[in-house]
Amino acid sequence: MKRSKALGRGLDALIPPEQEGTLFLCPIDSIVPHPSQPRQHFDEAKLGELVQTIKEKGVLTPVIVRSYGTTYQLVSGERRWRAAKLAGLKEIPAILREVSDREALELSLIENIQREDLTPLEEARAYQALMSLYGVTQEELARRLGKDRSTIANSLRLLKLPPEAQSALERGEITAGHARCILSVASELQPKLLKWIITKGLSVRAAEEAARKLSASPLARSKKKAELPPDLAWIRDRLRSSLSTKVEIRHGKRKGAIVIEYYGLRDLERILKLLGTSS
Repeated sequence: MKRSKALGRGLDALIPPEQEGTLFLCPIDSIVPHPSQPRQHFDEAKLGELVQTIKEKGVLTPVIVRSYGTTYQLVSGERRWRAAKLAGLKEIPAILREVSDREALELSLIENIQREDLTPLEEARAYQALMSLYGVTQEELARRLGKDRSTIANSLRLLKLPPEAQSALERGEITAGHARCILSVASELQPKLLKWIITKGLSVRAAEEAARKLSASPLARSKKKAELPPDLAWIRDRLRSSLSTKVEIRHGKRKGAIVIEYYGLRDLERILKLLGTSS
């Protein structure tokens, strides 16, 4: 069978037809997982359901692997591979594709995003990895994936959560909706709101109300940043539009700073080119 020529040409051509590659029965113990697999958590209940399905009907969709020394490395299908091992299978149907490290990462990230069963943080990390890999903006990534920019932006915001909130989200103690409420308050108030949500079992709506009350508290008001003067706000908005990324201007009495956000080295290089400072 012909090897796919689509790989390496960008997000629009990442996933070749499933029939391309060499289909064979691969020994389960000869497969090793991909180290950059975005999925870090596997729901035990759902994995158990898949194990039962495999016991009854076998593995219906082959995993994708590539040669890896004397073994094979998973490109996609780790959940099926894990379930097949638990089901006691010695072999699993696999499609062998000879792809580079970059192409393997591309396929792994896209396959997981398309299946839409990652945790919120796993999805956010996958988006961030793709932006870094391609050096694209949120807008461009959203266009190529066929998603709203707000979906990408809201997902990436989760990576700004404090570590304790990220852990709570991964454990399922809070939802992505709760996480957005936490991000809506000042950083020094976020641990307090997280504790309220968990200990009081707040719904997202109740968490939103708690966030409003915290933001209106004397402590929050005393720490609230002063609004930028209209002329500086206009410059900030122009920079955001020109650079297609988040830009903040910190204005003081005697000095200030411009903070430009980037996502990986490729995105930094893109921004430097726009600023005319790239070598």
